[in-house]
Amino acid sequence: MSYQSRKQIILKIVEEKGEAEVKELAQLIDTSEITIRRDLGQMAADGLIYRTHGGAMKLSLVNPPVSFAQKSGVNAEKKEHICRLAAAEINDGDVIFMDCGSTVFRLCPFIKNKKIKVITNSLPVVYELMNTEVSINLIGGELDNERQAVHGIIATQHIQRYRANKAFLGVDGISAENGLSAGSEKEAEMTKAMAAQAHVTYVLCDSSKLGRNQYLTFAPLQLVDVLVTDEQAEDKIDGFKNAGLRVLNQ
Repeated sequence: MSYQSRKQIILKIVEEKGEAEVKELAQLIDTSEITIRRDLGQMAADGLIYRTHGGAMKLSLVNPPVSFAQKSGVNAEKKEHICRLAAAEINDGDVIFMDCGSTVFRLCPFIKNKKIKVITNSLPVVYELMNTEVSINLIGGELDNERQAVHGIIATQHIQRYRANKAFLGVDGISAENGLSAGSEKEAEMTKAMAAQAHVTYVLCDSSKLGRNQYLTFAPLQLVDVLVTDEQAEDKIDGFKNAGLRVLNQ
């Protein structure tokens, strides 16, 4: 069966039920779970569905806007792998920062049952962690409607009032030579502010961002303690290890 045919069946099932799991879809369509995961990743990237941990949900049930849901669906399997590794670093009782990155957002399903406190500027993170074991501290300030995140001077001052065990942050680019880079000054300021108030700083990014230098270089590599990436990054991580970073990728 072609991808287009599978796509129409998946859309019909998700529309009727609201959500569906990979295993269920594979049985109904009579194909492998690997194929379904690949299909869901592509459909999420195209903005047709929202990729959840273990399946898919129709977009009308998702609190984050379509643009954010679409972005978080890109490289879904890699992000899930990264977030499993990151979640294993979080213990009950921890206080953690989480920024508004799409990879960091996908950490939410893995920490819902942990008795922790999350300090975040991300509305999608708040929506996802509401009514779970997690205690939430929402950073105040100006709301960026497109990113569904809070930024600005007041937000920075809010962050400076708190200390956290760990910060889980995303970047648009990171290289051993030039450090961290971003496409937005607002997000760069949030990254620096959270890292400054955390005992250990984790950067979560897939292998496509390693060695990449974006519009704004905003911090040296020393801002980061731990780099969490995917298995395909194996040939790109030596420079980061040599710079003193702990690297988690498998």
